[in-house]
Amino acid sequence: MAVGSKAALACIDVQEDFCDNPDGALAVKGARALAPIWNELLSLPFAVKLATRDYHPRDHISFASQHKGRQPFTSTLEVKNPENEQDAFTTTLWPDHCVQGTPGCEYISHLDLSKLTHSIEKGQDKRVEMYSGFGPPYRNPKFGMTGMEEELKKEGITDLFVVGLAFEYCVKYTAIDAVACGFRTFVVEDGTKAVDQSEQNLAAVRKELQDKGVVLIILDSPELEKMKNS
Repeated sequence: MAVGSKAALACIDVQEDFCDNPDGALAVKGARALAPIWNELLSLPFAVKLATRDYHPRDHISFASQHKGRQPFTSTLEVKNPENEQDAFTTTLWPDHCVQGTPGCEYISHLDLSKLTHSIEKGQDKRVEMYSGFGPPYRNPKFGMTGMEEELKKEGITDLFVVGLAFEYCVKYTAIDAVACGFRTFVVEDGTKAVDQSEQNLAAVRKELQDKGVVLIILDSPELEKMKNS
């Protein structure tokens, strides 16, 4: 880390519905086994330790159950900016997950919540899909941002370390947005798992992250060794 830098940790969507053993509604294989890594990172002296969570209404647009004839994982949908229909993106449709008021929406009990300084909820607007902890991908105009950028900048954060679920969705888009917001951004690969764990998919996600300016590291990378020794 550079002299004068100030680092934050973002644990993305570490929720019951995204974890296996037992399987949540949208379980990622091997996710729950990462809890010791998340807690190890939370024990380090990051200036901000935040977690995000999906916080969906029961009729969220990303649920295949809300679209007749559509199937989770295989069907897609074009989701438009409520303030500009020309600003749209295509997303995968999912099983119902992380519904407000259900056990699957909660952070996993294995996570040391006492270490968190901030918790950010996302995906409350039923009209909008939101992978990134910063907000939806709409930029013309921006719509439904979570306030995460403002919170980090208020705390003087320069560097953001990202872990959580899932690698090719919410982790990836959070990291890409973090770079766009001006943060030096690191994804700790030991601390994340993908929905599609094929090597082809993992390689494509790594390349996209690197092309966008995200640095991929592991637990014993120098950047984290400096945190451990500070």
